[in-house]
Amino acid sequence: MTEDQKNIITATVPVLREHGVTLTTHFYKRMFLHHPSLKNIFNLSNQKNGKQQQALALAVLAYAEHISNPAVLLPELERIGHKHVSLDIRPEHYPIVGNHLLASIKEVLGEAATTDILDAWEAAYNQLADLMIKVEGGMYEKARNSPGGWAGWRPFVVTKKKKESEEITSFYLKPKDGGQVLEHIPGQFISLRLHLPGLGLNQARQYSISSIPDPSIYRISVKKEKDQHLNIDGLISNHLHLNIKEGDVIELTAPAGNFTLGKKLDSPTTFISGGVGLTPLISMLLSASQQNPDHSLTWIHACRNEQVHAFKEPVQKIFEGHPQISSHVFYDELREGNQKEGINMGPLNLRDIAELPKDGKYYICGPAGFIKKHRNELVELGVPAASIEFEEFGPQLLHLN
Repeated sequence: MTEDQKNIITATVPVLREHGVTLTTHFYKRMFLHHPSLKNIFNLSNQKNGKQQQALALAVLAYAEHISNPAVLLPELERIGHKHVSLDIRPEHYPIVGNHLLASIKEVLGEAATTDILDAWEAAYNQLADLMIKVEGGMYEKARNSPGGWAGWRPFVVTKKKKESEEITSFYLKPKDGGQVLEHIPGQFISLRLHLPGLGLNQARQYSISSIPDPSIYRISVKKEKDQHLNIDGLISNHLHLNIKEGDVIELTAPAGNFTLGKKLDSPTTFISGGVGLTPLISMLLSASQQNPDHSLTWIHACRNEQVHAFKEPVQKIFEGHPQISSHVFYDELREGNQKEGINMGPLNLRDIAELPKDGKYYICGPAGFIKKHRNELVELGVPAASIEFEEFGPQLLHLN
């Protein structure tokens, strides 16, 4: 890109702040109109609730704001790259996206989209596409060349379904070919793809791996949503609960994601989860307790009540066997006379937990509001923001660090 083109991109930042979601909404409609097969790749629930449009608008804005030094965005690009690789996004998809993004800029801005602006954004997009293709190419190569690894979609058999609570069921998944799997890093996710006859489409969703690393099997733990209509979040989750049986075959991509447990546990580690947000953290807790039984670990979990509380027994077993592990559970609904050790009446307030370390590492997972609230509480309590990592399920809308 030329310096003049970078200046043009910078000058469009105010427009993106005001009209970014309008632009990305138009973009997705246009792209799906001309390439309906791409509906098999994109999460249609996130299209209907507007999260994907908002996430793309935020990403485009961030790129424009840092166009002079896009290397600053490398951690964010790597996070997006993990998502793309898990959905089997390939280099040939980028020209399609670029064509419709540029056309959308022209159609949404009208006469304001001058030739210079369109040329600048074409150069900016091509620069970004080259960066992403390089980042994702390295991820594909690493997965393909690692023991048990693969690239793209691979058939797996559901060998076991286990009910963990009134809402959450675990699915144990082994390769149909009988081979090994790529051992995940605790905290990572896999993408799962199913054909939905009601939509006439394939749909993929990303689920955290809730088991410890194992070369033979993955476990995902899925929440069943109350509303079972096709136009809401939980489309695939409910299909798994209602229609997938032991022995059925589904397709998976290799583990991905950079919300992961550090290789070295060199400071007290605390896990804070809300609802089904405990799924990546239970993998971290189980792995950390095996890796170093003497390490200081704190488990904090909040949910509605005992009926929806998953993995009570495994956590209690770890808690009882390791004196350096403490557990704090908060229920929004706690029946009188049903109090138990370690169970508190919610909502969760981190200020009520006296022994939270200021110099430790924190991992938070749950709904967006839950993450924001407790991340801010930790900062107010003196925990450095750099010591707090979080995972937001779905498109990334939170930018807190």
